[in-house]
Amino acid sequence: MPNGGTIESYVPARLDRLPWSSWHWLIVVSLGATWILDGLEVTLAGALGGILTLPQTLGLTPARVGASATCYLAGAVIGALLFGYGTDRFGRKKLFFITVAVYLIGTALSAFSWNFWSYAFFRALTGAGIGGEYAAINSAIDELIPARVRGRVDLIINGSYWVGAALGAAATLVLLDPRRIPIWLGWRCAFGIGATLGLIVIFFRRWIPESPRWLMIHGRNPEAEQIVGAVEQKIMGLNAAGIIDPAYSTAPIRIRTRTHTPWHEIWHAIVHEHRRRSFLGFVLMLTQAFFYNSIFFTYALVLMRFYHVPEQNVGSYLLPFALGNVLGPLLLGHLFDTIGRKKMITATYGLAGILLALTGCLFHAGVLTAQTQTLAWTIIFFIASAAASSAYLTVSEIFPVEIRALSIAIFYAIGTLAGGVGAPLLFGWIIGTGSISGLFIGYLMAAGLMIFGAVIEAWIGVPAERRSLEHVAAPLSSKGLS
Repeated sequence: MPNGGTIESYVPARLDRLPWSSWHWLIVVSLGATWILDGLEVTLAGALGGILTLPQTLGLTPARVGASATCYLAGAVIGALLFGYGTDRFGRKKLFFITVAVYLIGTALSAFSWNFWSYAFFRALTGAGIGGEYAAINSAIDELIPARVRGRVDLIINGSYWVGAALGAAATLVLLDPRRIPIWLGWRCAFGIGATLGLIVIFFRRWIPESPRWLMIHGRNPEAEQIVGAVEQKIMGLNAAGIIDPAYSTAPIRIRTRTHTPWHEIWHAIVHEHRRRSFLGFVLMLTQAFFYNSIFFTYALVLMRFYHVPEQNVGSYLLPFALGNVLGPLLLGHLFDTIGRKKMITATYGLAGILLALTGCLFHAGVLTAQTQTLAWTIIFFIASAAASSAYLTVSEIFPVEIRALSIAIFYAIGTLAGGVGAPLLFGWIIGTGSISGLFIGYLMAAGLMIFGAVIEAWIGVPAERRSLEHVAAPLSSKGLS
């Protein structure tokens, strides 16, 4: 189909009507593994924070530990923007192979770091791969999962970050125990776990097709029909040649095909046409990024500095914390499809902020121990994990298919730069001063931002539950077509 030709297609409706099957589980496992890798990376880096300050490792200062986390996030921002645009231009499938390869190289090289600057650079490279994964994978998942369960699946996949966090925490209990592995070697072995899992992910992704929605927009509708037909045949025993079912509740979508979306159209869609949605995405991403990165990247430092937890034992405190983060989206995810997006996002953001403020008061009063602090954080992030996952869900479904991946990348980048990159530096510096009052003020700041996010969601949130992506945000290529 030449650029600018008009087609009608039932591809979106056919994808949304598919019953849940093993094919969907394959998508969830092979694409959702991205967040397991990210959780593993962040947890290892967090747990290694204390170890890397020792002279027999890299001898970093607490401020440089925070700075290395900032480099990881900065790399993720650059990778998200670069690979996000590539995902919309060249396809979901091509890019999610490239991004995982970049991640593999970065995490493998991290194990061979010899000083702060080499470590910071390799962490930035690892972050670039993970940032690119966010854009490529979130867009692919939303375009393949049926609308009726898109919310819970997206939240559970994003929440699987904490499965990786649990794996990382468990691994550090062995790898960072000097009775088993020398300190100078254990931290290097830790990064080998991520590289190994990355190889497994590449193996599974061979069976994931290109997004039929992306193919349809780019003038390759026969290929999109063939993919959907093959899936229908596998799941429901229907004719692989495709069907036109008069029982569809919606008419076929009409679009003008295109090879790419011009920058001026991207700018107009994000800055003008969808201005309110852009502001919503910015606020949700910024507030959760500051909330998470300020606390989690300096988790080990807080336990060691204020509760005198030995560095080799930090992993045991991360396990219950990770469990709470996994269970939040798992147990609350279905409510985002039943009760609705606006109510649940508002509730989770607001409650997470209130609970952190209360915990900060207890910390400042000196009544918490390492165990009760961990319990409090576990409860807080049971709620906050669902909230943070819903931010990624929101930005991945409220923009048109032609700019979906780039939109995810832009708001991830803006949110991370404004709310995430500086947070580890700020909190690392505060912890380095040993000021309990300073850390308390930091916690109140993070709590206030989450409550602000709740207010904005209640005001201009988008009720996207159980609605086709094309009804939540009409494709740019369908304008002017009835």
